[in-house]
Amino acid sequence: MESPVVPFIPVDEFTPEPDVAIDHPGSPLRKRARHHSLIIDTSESARLGSVTVSEEPKDPVRDDTYYMSDGSCILLVQNTLFNVHRTILSKDQSSFGPMFTLPQGEFTEGLSDDNPIVLQGDSVQEFRHFLWALYALPSELVTLRSPKADLNRLIDIAKLSSKYSFKSTETWALDAIQELLEQKPSPLFNGIPMGFAFPLNTRASALWESKEQIARLLRLAQTCSHSRLLDTMIQLLRQIISASLHYAYLAMTLADELNIRDLRGVAYLEVMQKAAFVCTGGSDDRLYLEGDIQDTSGGMQRLVVSPVQQLRLLSGYHRLSKAWERLRAVPPHFEHAPSCGATWHQHGCTQSWTDFWKEKTKAEGVLSLGSANVLGRLGVIIKEFDKWGSASYMPHDCKAVARRSIHEKVKQIQEALPDYFSEGGEY
Repeated sequence: MESPVVPFIPVDEFTPEPDVAIDHPGSPLRKRARHHSLIIDTSESARLGSVTVSEEPKDPVRDDTYYMSDGSCILLVQNTLFNVHRTILSKDQSSFGPMFTLPQGEFTEGLSDDNPIVLQGDSVQEFRHFLWALYALPSELVTLRSPKADLNRLIDIAKLSSKYSFKSTETWALDAIQELLEQKPSPLFNGIPMGFAFPLNTRASALWESKEQIARLLRLAQTCSHSRLLDTMIQLLRQIISASLHYAYLAMTLADELNIRDLRGVAYLEVMQKAAFVCTGGSDDRLYLEGDIQDTSGGMQRLVVSPVQQLRLLSGYHRLSKAWERLRAVPPHFEHAPSCGATWHQHGCTQSWTDFWKEKTKAEGVLSLGSANVLGRLGVIIKEFDKWGSASYMPHDCKAVARRSIHEKVKQIQEALPDYFSEGGEY
């Protein structure tokens, strides 16, 4: 029988029953809920879907590797017991250390299988990887700094090290992740040939793993305030969003979730240009899920987005279309070069620039692009400008300045893209 599904409940917002003891507010370390019959999964994988609530098994299992016969602290993660050493858990000024010094009540937590210290929000696999890092020999740790390192293991180690304040281990794991991501080709795309034309026969499992790793890495970088890793992930996503609508939607969603301005504008623009987007809930009485991507009869892909995302996409389309109308009517301003000289020559130079702009903004290559594709249209005009050749009333120095003014307009719009894709108000 399938377990019922409930909305996501963050650990710190979960209100325990009256007989549940909590060490101190906000701590990731929880004492076990007595007579509590439910387990709520708040692990990172729960972000990607619903959270399953199931009955707690009466007999948790002991971990094959990290339930040690001489361990001094028993921990319960999901349905698995770990018996490890308090001295190991107390290293590096971790958050476990202060807990072990707290006054003990009638029952001492962590000294028996019946009364373990319960860790909320971690998966068994994550915790095994974390303990592996704490107990590994130097020769074993070296394997995670090699080109064939297990990226998922490193992410788990960095995540839990940050959560439980193992600062040295966290720094080591984050640095190892950074080194791994700087390799060519990136380990994030194993099994996915990354070209400008995204392969249609890509295995769904490979795509899913790639997207999940990117999401975890971006969240990890922001949680740990690791600016170098955060910049690396943002630049990576900016480079690959054109390869597939899957990555464009992922970038758009993560930019919203983590409030990453540098990523939001380009991601929304890519989705707006690449997809026919619809909101959750369909007119044909089918319940659509956010992120669903389907091919349409017209050859364009249809993407299901949230109501907020739909509003931002529509706002962006409207504002960019209006921006083009203003830009089409008035060419970018530039200061004449000193060589332009006399007033009468400046007038002729300005008229030549105006005539060029009026003609090229109506060119076939420009009009073939959507009205909201301002950056694409400006790109076409730059190419037309380079083919313009000599102009009777526009000296070379002024032409160079005029060309630069188009590039400056492109840069201005690129920097302002997140503001175009914001709900409410005018831009």
